[in-house]
Amino acid sequence: MIDAKKFWNQRFQEHMKETSRYLRYIFNGHIAIAMIFFISALAYYYQQWLMNLPESFPTAWIVGIAFGLVASYSPVRTLLKEPDLIFLLPAEHQLGNYFKRCLLYSFVIQLYLIFIVAAALGPLYFASYPALGTQHYLTMIIVILIAKGWNMLANWWMLKERNANIRLTDQLVRGVISVLLFYFLAQGEWVFASVVTILLVAIMLYAYYLSRKKAGLAFDLLVSKDQARMRTFYRIANMFTDVPHLKNTVKKRHSLVRLLLAPISYRQDQTFTYLYRITFVRSSDYLGMYLRLMAIGGLAIWFVPNLWVKVAFAILFLYLSAFQMMSLWNHHRTVAWLDLYPIKQEWKQTAMLKGLTQLMVVQTVVFTLLFVIQANWLGAVIVLAGGIVFSAAFIQGYVKQKLV
Repeated sequence: MIDAKKFWNQRFQEHMKETSRYLRYIFNGHIAIAMIFFISALAYYYQQWLMNLPESFPTAWIVGIAFGLVASYSPVRTLLKEPDLIFLLPAEHQLGNYFKRCLLYSFVIQLYLIFIVAAALGPLYFASYPALGTQHYLTMIIVILIAKGWNMLANWWMLKERNANIRLTDQLVRGVISVLLFYFLAQGEWVFASVVTILLVAIMLYAYYLSRKKAGLAFDLLVSKDQARMRTFYRIANMFTDVPHLKNTVKKRHSLVRLLLAPISYRQDQTFTYLYRITFVRSSDYLGMYLRLMAIGGLAIWFVPNLWVKVAFAILFLYLSAFQMMSLWNHHRTVAWLDLYPIKQEWKQTAMLKGLTQLMVVQTVVFTLLFVIQANWLGAVIVLAGGIVFSAAFIQGYVKQKLV
């Protein structure tokens, strides 16, 4: 006989111990300072932009899409593991209280996203719809909490469905309906919002009807979903510290691989240059993070009006990108075959420093081009010169000391 409450407490404590261990490294001093600067600058210019907000700005659609997506994206964390497929499957009927606690835990840990979005869009909404007031916005927050709970229940019921296309269709339909619901609420259209709410409830009832026709839970699907979310967390944590049990995925990307490997000659001293480039392109960790940071930095540079803040953002994202890419150094640490290569250790360090320098220079050039497109010639010169100087100083003064 399984004590569901005791089993939940055990799994929850293990989960919190595992995640808190890595969260300490993710929110370290470097990232905390960068995030404070980034958020402070965005808040300042956000307030400045709201003072000149055009009347035709589609605030209702932005609020509707943001609130609708937050409400409809409601994954359920079950904290299940692979051995549970064997040991818990016969005891499914005893785990009712366990899964109820999973639903409650999933709802609570996703509340932060609702409050962040609500806090971010609040000033925009009040500037666009001053007549509706604070009370109406608070009502929308209450509605999103209710819709979040509904969508989470619907997601849980649909996890009994093994057909991925049916689950995807259900997710898309509920997402569209949730967006429409908050679009009408943002404009104060209560009649249309009521009609859409009825549709959302009907979709939920249909999901419940489908779940009642299924014999039991799809334990393999629950385990795979939970493992996928933990892999995402581990990939983020791996950029800050060593995650030994992370299972990396590999992408083919043949065209990009050929493009980056073409200039490399087949010499011993180029071994790690070849390895780091192909790892950067094909691993699921690095290329995506590098491009995302470049895109976010580019957007900040493009929309922030002040020249020196633009330059500060360019240097900030140059630093963040280089800091994240440093984890390439330890990517192959568990591969014993590399120690058998007849190559010198300094060649490995040289390849890493050179590759990281090239990535920083490419990002510097991209940021410089954004200034050129905006005809901001002084900013272009400052970012180009400052980016190259910062790259050289960061590589030689910080990164080189860490590559041991």
